[in-house]
Amino acid sequence: MADIRQQDMTADAATNPQQPAVIYRKDYAPPGWYIPKVALEFMLGLSETKVTAHLTLQRNGDHDRPLALDVDNVLPDSIMQNGQPLTWREEGGQIIVDGAASGAVLTIYCTVQPDQNTTLMGLYASNAMLCTQCEAEGFRRIIPFVDRPDNLSVYTVRMQGDKAAFPVLLSNGELTESGDADGDQHYAVWHDPWPKPSYLFALVAGDLVANRDSFTTMSGKPVDLAIYTRSEEDSARTGHAMKALKDSMRWDEQVYGREYDLGVFNIVAVSDFNMGAMENKGLNVFNTRYILADQDTANDGDFDGVEGVVAHEYFHNWSGNRVTCRDWFQLSLKEGFTVFRDQSFSADMNSAPVKRIEDVRILRAAQFPEDAGPLAHPIRPDSYMEISNFYTATVYNKGAEIIRMMATLAGPDNFRKGTDLYFDRHDGEAATCEDFVVAIEQGAGLDLSQFRLWYSQAGTPQITTNLSFDADSGTVTLTLKQSLAPTPGQTEKKPMVIPLKTALIDADSGTKSHEDILVLDQAEQSFTFTGFTAKPVLSINRGFSAPVTVHSPSDPAALAHLVRHDDDSFARYEALQKLLTERILADVAGASDTAIADADLVALFGALLADERLEEAMRAELLTLPSENFVTEQQAVMQPLKVHAARQALRTLLGQTLADGWRAIYKRMASVPFALSGAAKGARRMKGLALAYLVAGGADDAAQLCYDQFAAADNMTDRQSALMSLASLDDPLREKALSAFYDRYQGNALVIDKWFSMQALSTHPDCMAHITALRGHPDFTLSNPNRVRALYGALAGNPAVFHDPSGQGYAMLTDMIIALDATNPQTAARFIPPLGRWQRYDDKRGGQMRAALERIRAVDGLSKDTTEQVVKSLG
Repeated sequence: MADIRQQDMTADAATNPQQPAVIYRKDYAPPGWYIPKVALEFMLGLSETKVTAHLTLQRNGDHDRPLALDVDNVLPDSIMQNGQPLTWREEGGQIIVDGAASGAVLTIYCTVQPDQNTTLMGLYASNAMLCTQCEAEGFRRIIPFVDRPDNLSVYTVRMQGDKAAFPVLLSNGELTESGDADGDQHYAVWHDPWPKPSYLFALVAGDLVANRDSFTTMSGKPVDLAIYTRSEEDSARTGHAMKALKDSMRWDEQVYGREYDLGVFNIVAVSDFNMGAMENKGLNVFNTRYILADQDTANDGDFDGVEGVVAHEYFHNWSGNRVTCRDWFQLSLKEGFTVFRDQSFSADMNSAPVKRIEDVRILRAAQFPEDAGPLAHPIRPDSYMEISNFYTATVYNKGAEIIRMMATLAGPDNFRKGTDLYFDRHDGEAATCEDFVVAIEQGAGLDLSQFRLWYSQAGTPQITTNLSFDADSGTVTLTLKQSLAPTPGQTEKKPMVIPLKTALIDADSGTKSHEDILVLDQAEQSFTFTGFTAKPVLSINRGFSAPVTVHSPSDPAALAHLVRHDDDSFARYEALQKLLTERILADVAGASDTAIADADLVALFGALLADERLEEAMRAELLTLPSENFVTEQQAVMQPLKVHAARQALRTLLGQTLADGWRAIYKRMASVPFALSGAAKGARRMKGLALAYLVAGGADDAAQLCYDQFAAADNMTDRQSALMSLASLDDPLREKALSAFYDRYQGNALVIDKWFSMQALSTHPDCMAHITALRGHPDFTLSNPNRVRALYGALAGNPAVFHDPSGQGYAMLTDMIIALDATNPQTAARFIPPLGRWQRYDDKRGGQMRAALERIRAVDGLSKDTTEQVVKSLG
C-alpha cells in the first residue's frame, strides 16, 4: 500500500501510540550481520518447547554495530558465545547483543508455549500437533534472529519428543539421523543443504498418517513423496493432491526446465492455518482445505483448488525458494510469478479458455476494487506498517498479469530464455523485481524501460476506444486512449505499456481479420486497417491480454454479434458480460430502453443453450450473470440493494422464459456419470446452473427438484449446488435438507464450513436471522480461520444482507474483527476491506461503515495488522 498519506501517517504516529511506524522501501539496507549456518535443537512439548539455537555469525562489512536480532513474543532464557554468557537488552522489537563476534557461534536458549499461540504464527499447537508458519515474520516468535529474506542460512534441525505424542518428526531438507532417546523419547535430525531465509523454516511433529509415492526427475533422480494427515480417513482423501504434485513436478521440467533438488518432498495438512499453504523448502504445510478432496466431500471447485495450490507451492521451489526475494517489498517477485506459473499449469491440465475466465473473474472481484479504493498499492509497494497486510490480490493476481504481459510481448520461446537467465543468474540469491525484469529484457531482447511503470504505479488503467470507418478508402481507424486515476499517494500517472490483443470481426459474416497485438504506450494512439467494405466490429483485449478496463461506445447489437461470432472464448464471454451488466444498470436507473431488450437477450441465451459446439463448462460461463459486487462496482455511487433486485429480476425473466430449455439441458446433464474429466465437471456445472435458473424462474416443482437432486447426489458438487439453491427458498424441504447435510457430515470440518457458508450466502428473506443464529452454533468458533471465513466471509460476500439498511451486517463484521484481533490479528485484519470502501456508498451506508471503522480504531491494544488497514481505510 504505497505512499498512502505518508506525511499524515507520520504525524499521526507521534500523537497516537497505537499507530505503528511506517517502513519504506527507499530505506532498504543490507543486514549488518548474516547468519550463514543455523543449528536448532527442539525439546518438544505442546505447552512448553525448549529451543536451543547455535548461530554462526558473520559481520557484513567493516562496521562496529552490535548484533541486533528481531524478536516477537519470546525472549532468550540466556545467550552464550563460545561457552561464555553475553549480555543483551530489548529495544524496539529487537534484542541487542553486546560482544558478539564475527565467526563465533552464538547459542541462544528460549522457551515457547505453542498451545498459547493463537496467532498461528511461529511455533503453535493444532489438534495435539506442533507446526510452524514463519512467513512473513513468524520465525522471530521461535528464537531471536536476523529475520529477513536476505539473510540466507543452511539449517540443521534436531527434534526430540515423546514417541506417543509425536511419532512423526519433520523439518526442511532430508532426514540424516533418527533414533531413540531417553525414556519414551525419540529424535530426528534434518539437514537442508540449500541456503534459505528464515521465513522458509518449517517444523511439524505429531501423530500423522502418510500417503507415500515417488517421482523420478528428468535426470533420473528418485524423489520420495509423502502427504501427511491426522487420520487414515483423511489420508484416503489425498490422492488428488498427490496426482497434482506429480503433474506439477513433470510440468515444471517440461515447461521451465526446473528439476526438483532434494530426495524427499513432504506435505502436511493442518486444520488451523491462516493461509492456503506455505512453500517451506521440502516441507510444504497446507491448510486442509487445499489437500483433502474426494467425490463425497469436495466439489469440483475444491478439486481445482487443490490442484492449483499444490502446483503453486511446488513451483515456489524455484520461484521463491532457490531464488527468493531480497525484502518484503519484492513479494510479487515470487508470488506474482508463481501465480502466473500455477495459472498456466492449470490451463494446461484443464480447459484453457475457462481457466482464463476464472482468473479474470477473481481479479475483477478482488483486485480491481482494491485498485480503486483506499488500500490501492503498486505490485511493488513503497511502504507498509505490517507486511502481512501485503498478501493481497494486487501482489498476487495483478502481479501474475504483469508477468503474463511480459510473456505476451516476448513470445513463448523468448520468455523461456528470459526465465532461464533469471533462474541461472540468481540461483541461491535474494533478488528483486528489477532483477526479474532485467533477465526477461536481456533474455527476450526487449526494452522494458517504460513497462516498469507497472511495478510502481497503482490503479487499473482505463482504455477508451473509438472505431471509425472511411467508406471511400475502405480504411478503419482505431483510436485508443488510456488514463489512470489518482490513487493514495500517487496523483500524477504516466502512460503505461499495454499489450492489447485485437481483431476485427465482419459485421455480416462474422469472419475475423487483422488479428494482432497492439501496443498502447502513449496517452492516445491511432491504428489504421485497410481493405474493408463495411465497418467491422471491434474485438479488443482478447484473452484479457492486459489487466485494464475497456470502455467502448454502448452498442448492444455489436456486443451480441461478438457473442455469436467471435472465436476468442474470453472475448465472447466479455461481450455477454457487458451486455448483461449494462442491462442490470439500465434497469436500476429506469432506462431499460438503452440496453438489450428482453426478446433479444432471451434469444441470445436460447441460442447458447442450444449450441452443440460449446463445451459445457464454457456454456456455463457464458450463461452466468455478472456478480452483484461486480455490477455495483460500475456505479459512481454504489447501490447494492437496487443492483440485487435488478439482477434477481433478470434471473427470474431468463428462468421463466427459457424454462423448457433449462429443464431439457438439466435432464441431459443429469445423465452424465461422475468423473473428474473436463467434460464431466462441465456437465455438473451446467446442471447446477440450469437448476438455479429454474428456481429463480419460480418453477412449481423447484423445491422438490432441488431436494431430489440433493438426496440422490453421488458427489458433493451436485449435492451442494442443489442445497445452495434450496437454501434460498422458504420451503420446509430447506430445513430437511440442511439438517440431513449437517447430520451426514458432522465432524468433517471442511464440509461443515460449506454448511455455514451456504446459509450465509443465501437469498432467503430471513438470511440475517440465520447468520445471527449461526454465530451461536456449537460448531462455530473464532479459533479456526476456515470457520471464520466460512461464516463472516460469506456475510461480507452477500451484498443484500451485508448492506442491509439497518447496518446490522456492518455491526456483525465489526464485532467479529474486534474479538478476533485479540487472538489472531492477521486473520482479523483481512476483514477490514469490505468496510473500507465506505466512500463509494450513499451517505447513510457510508456513515455506518465509517463509524464501524472508527469503533475498531478506538479499541485499546489494537494490533498493527488491523490498525494499518483501518487507518488507511479511513483516509
